[in-house]
Amino acid sequence: MPFFSPLPLAFSSIVIFLMMAGLALLLQNRQTFLVNMAFFLSTVSCGIGLYAGFEAVASGSMQTMIMPIGLPDLPFYIRVDALSGFFLSLASLTGLMVSIYSFDYVKGILSARKATKLVVFYCLFMAGMLLVLISDDAYFFMSSWELMALSSFFLVSFEDESAENRRAAFLYILIAHIGAVMILLSFGILAGFAAGFENFMGYRFSAMRSAEPGMLWASIAFFLAFFGFASKAGVVPLHVWLPEAHPAAPSNISALMSAVMLKIAIYGILRVCMDIIGVQVWWWGGVVLVIGLITAVMGILYALMQVDIKRVLAYSSVEHVGIITVGIGLSMIFTSFELRMLAALALTAALYHCLSHSVFKSLLFMAAGSVLHSTGERNMERLGGLIHKLPWTSALFLVGALSIAAMPLFGGFVSEWLTFQAFLLSPVLPNALLKILFPLGAALLALTAALSARCFVKVFAVTFLGQRRAVPTTETHEAGMSMRLAMSIAAISSLALGLFPSFVIDWIDTVPQSLVKGRIASSAGAFGWMWLTPISAERASYSAPIVFIGIFAAVAVAWLAFHGKKAATRRSATWDCGFEKMTPRMQYNSTSFAMPLRRIFGFLFVVSESVRTSHAQPGSAPRIRYSLRIEDRLWYVFYKPFSDAAYYLAKQANRLQHGRMQIYLLYSFITLITLLVFA
Repeated sequence: MPFFSPLPLAFSSIVIFLMMAGLALLLQNRQTFLVNMAFFLSTVSCGIGLYAGFEAVASGSMQTMIMPIGLPDLPFYIRVDALSGFFLSLASLTGLMVSIYSFDYVKGILSARKATKLVVFYCLFMAGMLLVLISDDAYFFMSSWELMALSSFFLVSFEDESAENRRAAFLYILIAHIGAVMILLSFGILAGFAAGFENFMGYRFSAMRSAEPGMLWASIAFFLAFFGFASKAGVVPLHVWLPEAHPAAPSNISALMSAVMLKIAIYGILRVCMDIIGVQVWWWGGVVLVIGLITAVMGILYALMQVDIKRVLAYSSVEHVGIITVGIGLSMIFTSFELRMLAALALTAALYHCLSHSVFKSLLFMAAGSVLHSTGERNMERLGGLIHKLPWTSALFLVGALSIAAMPLFGGFVSEWLTFQAFLLSPVLPNALLKILFPLGAALLALTAALSARCFVKVFAVTFLGQRRAVPTTETHEAGMSMRLAMSIAAISSLALGLFPSFVIDWIDTVPQSLVKGRIASSAGAFGWMWLTPISAERASYSAPIVFIGIFAAVAVAWLAFHGKKAATRRSATWDCGFEKMTPRMQYNSTSFAMPLRRIFGFLFVVSESVRTSHAQPGSAPRIRYSLRIEDRLWYVFYKPFSDAAYYLAKQANRLQHGRMQIYLLYSFITLITLLVFA
């Protein structure tokens, strides 16, 4: 096997990360040198992985290898094909941008704490995610999955002096392991039917593909795998860890978790549910579609209610995981009815959204990290006017906001437009129930897109426009050069995904060909690179370059009309709506912006709202203090009862601890007698 083929290159990328994790322990007394070396090598490693993944997808080839490590007679099997190559490209591209960003970002942490722990687990986290993508057996897959989960746990708890961060890390690792148990049970069912339940020879994915478990056990294995991976992806109602863990982690780690780790879970759904098990009945896809729609709508509604900029982005990730899940559900439904081209269209939309979301969400988290790095604040109620102090960050955040709101010219628009096209082609389905469900699904997706635009109008306006709402405690300064460079790469990538979708679809096309035996590249690019015609030009078409030229021309004409005159532009104070002495506290804030939607959708949340009036002195004007607390109702429905029960049982079990050696010896004696009686 040539060294420069995808599999050896991907493996060498992982080896660099593992070596750097070990080397970081030796350099812990030279922190600045450690940061420079670690993120330089991780940038190189991600570049190698990006090339390997790109080549694997472009060629559509498959390479396998057996590694003589692991348990006796249970070696590790590894494989790179079009599907793993796509996610390898996605992970490596995001890792490259975040690694560049981390040069200056992590150096800003050194004044408060050492970065050794961050560097070690950053490298292990990246290695774990890449190992998951090349694993070709259940044993190696679960080992890599645990490496990814445990390393990210230590990254979430990096600032472990905060009780809130420790709680977020515990909740994350708890739900991660519940999901891992479900995935393991699914593998157990498939392996058992592949080679019998008396040995472990069915642990290879190639053996599982040949398993014939029957409809009942296939359905059980399918839903165990789907919900196991969905818990890591943040699908509702398994999402409660996500808005806690992502804000708790450092911003570069938040970018990796949202942009890459959630996509590793999507990879798991595609690999196990569509590749290994295969789509057998349409209602599997129907369940996935409904769950995806609920996740998308609930995710953006949760995001709209937040005031913490990182929690907004975390809940927004829930929304976009829902949109990706919708595309997967549509593809499964079309596959079950042998509509291969439509299945390829829906799957391409899901994959395109995976790639677009990775780019623009990493951009937004990096920009949010720049705001936090510069101001020490992530509460939007205390921000404002940052466009004057952080012009680079403001402009780049705006690009991410436009893309996440699915505005034309950016990658987010293309993927959501393709998903709408899959919905609009539903009349060809022979099932009456689906013909009713699909228009409703399209309407909910449209609602999600509209709410997303509203959400990020709020985020950008409240954070960057207007006046600063609180007195800054530190000097506000622009992000460092490496941070601006990484964000610029992400912004340009998002624009490229929006302007040249035909090239991207032509590259992606080998993935749906391998999973659903259909492809759309020939029809999508039938009229050249300037036009995107997913199925046919008669059905729908979109030309991003022409839209770009039109928008550019309109902006140029407007600029010439208003700025082309020789007279200087007149500047004056902001219009105060007829009120004198406007103060920053009189501005619209995040809470007031979300109030109308909170009134409409408040029944979905636990809302605690109060107004208190007090007088500083008799006869003085009253001081009004308003407080608002919005909590996730699903926490109280699905999680709090079990949490309370576990706490109660632990409290009762604590009664057994008397602190007296005689009592403990008595427990041991009773246990031995009981065992002897039953023996």
